[in-house]
Amino acid sequence: MRKQQLIPQKYRFLSGSMIKLIAVAAMLIDHIACYALPYRIVLFTIGNNNIQLYTVMRIIGRIAFPLFAFLLVEGFIHTRNRVRYGASLIICALISEIPWDLLHSGKLFSSGMNVFFTLALGFLGMCAVEYFKSHPFFQLIALLALAAVTILLKPDYSIRGYIFIILLYALREHEVLHILPSFILNYFIYTLAAFVPISFYNRKRGFIKGSVLKYAFYAFYPVHLLVFYFIRIANGYY
Repeated sequence: MRKQQLIPQKYRFLSGSMIKLIAVAAMLIDHIACYALPYRIVLFTIGNNNIQLYTVMRIIGRIAFPLFAFLLVEGFIHTRNRVRYGASLIICALISEIPWDLLHSGKLFSSGMNVFFTLALGFLGMCAVEYFKSHPFFQLIALLALAAVTILLKPDYSIRGYIFIILLYALREHEVLHILPSFILNYFIYTLAAFVPISFYNRKRGFIKGSVLKYAFYAFYPVHLLVFYFIRIANGYY
């Protein structure tokens, strides 16, 4: 049982599968705004201020990374095979890099890398913490080395995302402190909203079971990036 629970267990109704769906939906909303939506669509007006649909959708998208990071920590803790889990992250990162580069530059190479590299590096950081559990000095060296790699590769969310994952893992038993890593991320005031669904997590896997559904969620990331790439081509962006 985790310490300092915000919501009693009997009121928790969101499985890991539901949180994953929320994360994917938030990411998709964010990417629609970022890659396919005209900037000047006004949703409503408050006083003299026009609130654009683009802005609202990007705000919603801020909850995606914290949710994926939380699911990564949960997956690390509960997976039966960490080697296979880590390999899946790295393979997805490598595959996703092609549509990521195409989407952001129209070429096969661009500056920066996709967010799966951030997740994979965070996963390796958690592995290092576990492996060197009785050797704090080596823990620190390994974490700093992975941080240096993160800075070098420049994946989405970069060093802030990597540190967020490690801190979320370190605070995994203290739910009231979960929000603290959010202050590391940009737009932290919006990322705090991610901890609303997290507070209702019932620690059950949910309906996403078996290899087909599991890898379908992995495949969604590179596939949807490729779709946005073709949308941008059709709109003459490149």
